[in-house]
Amino acid sequence: MTAGTDNVYGYAKKHGVKIAWGTDTLFDAGLAAKQGKQLAKMKRWFTPFEVLKMATHDNAQLLKLCGPRDPYPGELGVVKAGALADLILVDGNPLENIDLVADPDNKFVLIMKDGKIYKNTLK
Repeated sequence: MTAGTDNVYGYAKKHGVKIAWGTDTLFDAGLAAKQGKQLAKMKRWFTPFEVLKMATHDNAQLLKLCGPRDPYPGELGVVKAGALADLILVDGNPLENIDLVADPDNKFVLIMKDGKIYKNTLK
């Protein structure tokens, strides 16, 4: 299976296939807490930039393909006025060290969803 995954990601990158990132752990709180670790494992095949873009912008583009069933009446995957954006401030630079997303309890210093701050440990 691992060799197949190596091949699939290699071919997808070679041919410019858009890839969305996700897990099947959505409805299991224990496993959902490990999504950052699963995302960081993508460094085996992708740069930190590619990993973060895939999980944010590219996933947002995929969601917008659902047409009239679109549950998000606004722009996704961008940070700009009027767009729907959840924001996370990270202690460190995940573009240099994607492993930071594997430790959200300690490395995510601010989490905002729908304009509401859920975590703020900034000094």
